[in-house]
Amino acid sequence: MTWSESDIHNLVERQRTFFRSGQTLPVAWRLEQLRKLRKALEAHEKDIEKALFEDLGRSETEAYFCDIGDVILEINEMIRGLKRWARPEIHFSGLTCFPSLITRVYKMPYGVSLIISPFNFPILLSLGVLAASIAGGNTAVIKASSKSGACTAVLQKMISETFPDDFAVVIDGGHEVADFCLAQRFDKIFYTGSPKVGAHVMEMASHNLTPVALELGGETGNWCVIRKDADLKDAARKIAFFKLCNSGQICININQIAVAQEVAQDFIRELKAAYTHQIGENPLKHPEYPRLITESAYNTCEKEAEAYRDRIVFGGHGDRATLKYEPTIIYPVGTDESIVSHELFNPLLPIVPYPDEEADRMMDIIASREHGLALYLFTKDMSWANRVMSTQQYGGGCINEVCLHLMVRGVPFNGTGHSGMGAYHGQWGFREFTHPSTVLHGSTHFNLPLREHPYNGKKNAWKLKVLKVFEK
Repeated sequence: MTWSESDIHNLVERQRTFFRSGQTLPVAWRLEQLRKLRKALEAHEKDIEKALFEDLGRSETEAYFCDIGDVILEINEMIRGLKRWARPEIHFSGLTCFPSLITRVYKMPYGVSLIISPFNFPILLSLGVLAASIAGGNTAVIKASSKSGACTAVLQKMISETFPDDFAVVIDGGHEVADFCLAQRFDKIFYTGSPKVGAHVMEMASHNLTPVALELGGETGNWCVIRKDADLKDAARKIAFFKLCNSGQICININQIAVAQEVAQDFIRELKAAYTHQIGENPLKHPEYPRLITESAYNTCEKEAEAYRDRIVFGGHGDRATLKYEPTIIYPVGTDESIVSHELFNPLLPIVPYPDEEADRMMDIIASREHGLALYLFTKDMSWANRVMSTQQYGGGCINEVCLHLMVRGVPFNGTGHSGMGAYHGQWGFREFTHPSTVLHGSTHFNLPLREHPYNGKKNAWKLKVLKVFEK
């Protein structure tokens, strides 16, 4: 259907009425909805695989590994942990609050949530976030991407069959519909996408003082740094896999690589071999190689590749009919060039050589730019790697690995600065969609006049003395 601002306003108000009925509050009810979501996902697995292939050219295995399986893992973790996470915390009120002994912290849902999901992982980044919203006890409106139309259609069908629209609903449409949503008074907004649109989401949310979680790609991209002591074959194998995945259209993907110049040629040789081994001599004809999402995305990729045509050492060709563009290595590139100063979101991979002895200076250059969503290091020097990872500003990352930090259970996935704010996955998602409410349990007995006027005079001097003892 074509959504108007009035339609969306009415939808939000219906969800608000449903939320105020209290039906979403019992943990048992939330668990039932999470199980329904998992069952629906499993029932529509083939439909989702087909839609991911239609939108992005994903193979069956990549569709399950990157979207379907991840959501099932997320739901299962929430089902296992929700009773424990939702339990009110009990604290001793402290001497200052005597005669109160107990203070509870309740984990309360926000209310009506808005989830704006992107095209690159249209299932994971909509249903994974929906699971967190449900676990928190909220209702949800999902604004799915208009670019991944086949996946949006499957999501609409799946959610409408599973839940009433006054609890959870998927709406389609472009930027205008997204703005219709942002004009409403939601109680929580979760947006995944670009920093530019993220700033717009925050601005719109500010009109209603709505709390926002942002998962952004990082304005100047995610760096990978390879030291001269790294296992180059291992690094190349992992990096090739990652850049081939979704044709580089991943928010935590490697945007550019800084390689110690002493081993740069050796690394490039290994990377070429890894690409060829994994996707063949002609990636454009390989059935497992994904495509770019739109012709506009293809044009952007092609234009940037042409600007560096004289430095392309591998790949550099595309097929406009299929919107596939080869994995492309560009070398050498300076730290101040435009291609390493913004997020690429495609299979281009610029490589920046640097003297290994200046690795710390390279990290200073990275630190001076907008914070990335991810940081990857390849080295045998664990002392250096641990120092870097504990001092740089970034969302998350890996040492001698790529992307798998995203799949670790029990840890947060988040960005910082231009790569986002807030966190989710598992308990962190539950926390993101709830707010802690502190409630002190008072007493009608043994109440001392400690806090009450008057404070002056010999008879009342004891009050200050006792307060100084209690509040140390």
